[in-house]
Amino acid sequence: MVGYRPLCETGGRVGEKNDEQRRRIRRGIVATLVGGTFWGLNGTVSKWLMDAYAIDPLWLVCLRELTACWLFLAAAAMTARGREQLVGVWRSPRALLSILGVSFAAILFSQVAYLEAIDWTNSATATIMQSLGMVLVLAYVCLRMRRTPRRRELLGVALALLGTYLVATGGNPGQLSLPPEGLAWGLGCAVAAACLSILPAAPMARWGNFTVNGLAFLFSGLALSLVYRPWEHMPALDGLAVGVLALCVVVGTFGAYALYLQGVKDAGSMRASLLGTIEPVTATIASVVWLATPFSPAEIVGFVLIIVMVYLTA
Repeated sequence: MVGYRPLCETGGRVGEKNDEQRRRIRRGIVATLVGGTFWGLNGTVSKWLMDAYAIDPLWLVCLRELTACWLFLAAAAMTARGREQLVGVWRSPRALLSILGVSFAAILFSQVAYLEAIDWTNSATATIMQSLGMVLVLAYVCLRMRRTPRRRELLGVALALLGTYLVATGGNPGQLSLPPEGLAWGLGCAVAAACLSILPAAPMARWGNFTVNGLAFLFSGLALSLVYRPWEHMPALDGLAVGVLALCVVVGTFGAYALYLQGVKDAGSMRASLLGTIEPVTATIASVVWLATPFSPAEIVGFVLIIVMVYLTA
């Protein structure tokens, strides 16, 4: 009996730990799905704003970055650890340089490429093309680890190439289904997505997600504003547009990103990558239902192949 009691207590503790882990994973799954859905809807809403109010994509990038940055920084300041990171990062010139690199090569590039791709095509196509960044991340991982791609990864790359061909041509090799500018910005989205997956990893591990993203959004927004001068390109907005823009910033940018990060933390990066495919699915459904965007059967097949690629390479 003396040896039996600790065994029961240990089993109980293990059971409680497993239950807690399952709850955390379920919470992460929900957070990732909601965050991905917000991202997908945000792309469609941005397309509607740009078309309905003649909003320039660069103006929208400036607005999103210079407003969402304060939400990220406020979230960082809510915890003692976050406040410590906010203060400490300014004392490290090396850290600020790394965040500047993230700001320009990842945040600014991804924001501009994504909204330009949406402007030239539609939110579904831009989001699907963005998913091709997984292929570039795979190439980076293989080079970094000095290994060759596995069979399923090679199959994923082949499906990605075939899917891109179908999306770009609509199944007709004699013509482009997308405008050349849309195809170029869509491929730019893929490069930007790969940069966004790789470059922030080291500074985030040291200074935290919200601190790095808040400063990166702030730096890139200020730099773009100095060049683009958004106050000289103000669109004519009514109350509805202002409200929708606020939702884009709070829900579609900060909310989506915060939820996705929570999902990565709770459910793991692999589950989050797979569940993140809800973003292009949501963008496609929203484009068809809300904006009545037409897609050919070949384009739909291309979308599916690229999503399958994500599952094979994640």
